[in-house]
Amino acid sequence: MNLLKSQINPMPKFFDRYIHIVEEENLLTALEESLQSYLAMDFRLFEKIGSKTYKPGKWTIKEILQHITDNERIQSYRAMRFARNDQTALPGYDEELLASNSGANNLTLTDIKKEFYHVRKASIALFKGMSAEAIQRTGTCFNTPISPLALGFVLVGHQQHHMRVIEEKYMKLL
Repeated sequence: MNLLKSQINPMPKFFDRYIHIVEEENLLTALEESLQSYLAMDFRLFEKIGSKTYKPGKWTIKEILQHITDNERIQSYRAMRFARNDQTALPGYDEELLASNSGANNLTLTDIKKEFYHVRKASIALFKGMSAEAIQRTGTCFNTPISPLALGFVLVGHQQHHMRVIEEKYMKLL
């Protein structure tokens, strides 16, 4: 089954900013390649940065990485519900609340990396198991109509967005 970005209809407002970041056209390819990109990052540099932030009130690298994993769980859950034809409107979530209660700064980067790996593999299995009909169903989240296919691309684009933030803002702290 082709899970192509060009098949996203409608293109969801708000979430489109993440979808448009993704260069790959095929969802499964994008998920796998972004996983490999994540695993290839030099986590030793993140250790050197430690709990420094580029500005007061911003998250640490550990909190950013945990946020990526938390978001993956939330978006995959939404995709699963919509694929199973659950039409319950789903709310947004408070990312600041989740980050402040994640305990990420008490985890090792190795643990955070392993957790993301397992969550991403579960997401890949979820999307692989969706029928052509299920992947195109729509539901409402954050007051926006969105399909499981679009949510899959959100996973990748959201990760890429935060990796850019780390590259542009945190690497200067070395």
